[in-house]
Amino acid sequence: MKTEKTLIVIKPDGIQRSLIGEIIKRFERVGLKLIGMKMMTLNPEFVVTHYTLDPEWRRITGEKTIKNYRDKGQEPPFDDPYKVTEIILENAKKFMTSGPVIAMVWQGAHAVQLGRKLVGGTEPLSSDAGTIRGDFVLDSYKIADTDGRFIRNLVHASGNLNDAQKEIGLWFQPEELVNYRLIQEQILYDVNLDGIME
Repeated sequence: MKTEKTLIVIKPDGIQRSLIGEIIKRFERVGLKLIGMKMMTLNPEFVVTHYTLDPEWRRITGEKTIKNYRDKGQEPPFDDPYKVTEIILENAKKFMTSGPVIAMVWQGAHAVQLGRKLVGGTEPLSSDAGTIRGDFVLDSYKIADTDGRFIRNLVHASGNLNDAQKEIGLWFQPEELVNYRLIQEQILYDVNLDGIME
């Protein structure tokens, strides 16, 4: 558990809003350790690969999106989840290739769960105050849908352990991840805290 890893990507809007340091600070303060980081520009094929690493992503996301439309009393653009996610992927490609991104791997106990908690819900408008999206973004699905674009929510965080492993494997080579000792790990993980006074 103490070496669990998650992928966090600062999206183009996070970089353009000069929130890199603020986002990194949130992960450092909770006690996670940064073991890999790089700035890059993405091509559309990479974006599609990232979002479809889980072969069920298109179906699940499409069904969830259709349900969300109906729950709000709105008519979805299509009843076919694959047609819905075709639109989502097109918008994701435009957004994620619009500028550089920063990909990071963070390590520590409950890294995936903490990453999701720190980032907040996918829609900034309904994200809790205290989360990255809740504190720094005013975007909503309604505005994004009206504008025909991808939601601007600053950062991607792996959804679960399985996704994290696949995503890290896509974004990073093993040699790009650094194994090192961080002094604060003794406070976070040492059972008896013995050795502090040495």
